[in-house]
Amino acid sequence: MHILFVTATRIGDAVLSTGLLSYLIDRHPTARLTIAAGPVAAPLFEAVPQLERLEVIEKLRWSAHWLPFYAAVATRRWDLVVDLRGSALAWLLRAGERKVMAKGDVREHRVRQLGRLFQLDPPPGPRLWTAPHHECAASAVISPGSPVLAIGPAANWRGKEWRAERFAALVQRLTATDGLLPGARIAVLAAAHERKQAEPLLAAIPLHRQIDLVGKVDLLTAAAALRRCALFIGNDTGLMHMAAASGTPTLGLFGPSPSEKYAPWGQRTALVRSIDPPEAMFGPAFDHRTTGTLMNGLSVDAAEAAARRLWHSVASAAA
Repeated sequence: MHILFVTATRIGDAVLSTGLLSYLIDRHPTARLTIAAGPVAAPLFEAVPQLERLEVIEKLRWSAHWLPFYAAVATRRWDLVVDLRGSALAWLLRAGERKVMAKGDVREHRVRQLGRLFQLDPPPGPRLWTAPHHECAASAVISPGSPVLAIGPAANWRGKEWRAERFAALVQRLTATDGLLPGARIAVLAAAHERKQAEPLLAAIPLHRQIDLVGKVDLLTAAAALRRCALFIGNDTGLMHMAAASGTPTLGLFGPSPSEKYAPWGQRTALVRSIDPPEAMFGPAFDHRTTGTLMNGLSVDAAEAAARRLWHSVASAAA
C-alpha cells in the first residue's frame, strides 16, 4: 500500500499534523509513505516509520511549486492521498481514496480539524519520531544532572514575542530556592537567525547553568533534547508544539495569535494569554513586519502562576 501525505510548510502546523500521520501508520502498518512538506518543516519527518520518500516543496510564486511536485508523484497510483494543504493536487492524481483538508472553523483547534478528515473523536495527538543519532546528540547537550527548564524566547514575527527581560525574570523566579525548579539548568532554544532575540535572555543566565542551543541542533535533536527537560515555556511557535508533542510539560505564551486554534495540545500542556483585547493589538497601523511585541499585557506574575498550576497539575496526574 502506498500513501501520499502532503503536510505544511510551517513547523507548527507540520507538528500538529503528526497525530493524523501516526493514526495512518497504526492503521496501515505495512504501508509505504511518501511525505511532502516545506523545506523548514521537512526534517521533522526524517525518522518516520515506513518512510519511502520525503519530498520537499519549495514554495514559488503563482503556486508554481505544485508543477514539479506533481511531476514527482504523478507516475504512481496511490492507495490513499491525504492533502492537508487543500490543493487540487489530490484530484489530479490516480488514487483509490482521497482526503483533502478544507478551510476549518477558526475557533476550532487545528488538531480537531485534522481529526475530522477521518471522523476521529477524540483526534490523535501530535507525536515526533527520532532516530538513535538524534537521541545520542541530545544526550550530549542535555547531560545527566540537575533538572532543565527549557525556554523558547523567539517567534516568527515580533508581535508574538514576550520581552526577553520578562523571560529572564520568570526564569529567575522558577529556579530560585523557593521556585518550582530550584537551581535548575536553563536550555534556551531558537533558530540560528533568532539569536538576536535570545541573546538578552542568555546574558541573564549564569554560564554554569546555561545550555545554549540557539542554532546548534537540528529539529529532531531539539525534540529529543526537549524530552529530557522538566518544563518548557515559550511563545506560540513550532518549538512550543514540538515540546508538547515530545511529552514535556509545556506552557505556551499567547498574545495576538489565536490560542483556540493553536494552543499546545496534550494533557501536560497549558497556556496563558495577554490580557490586552485583540482590538488593542491590531490597530490601523498594524503591520506584522514592523510592529513590536504585542505581549505587554502578559505579566511575569501571570506567567509564573500559570507555570505553577501546570506543574502541580502534572504532578497530581502522576501521583
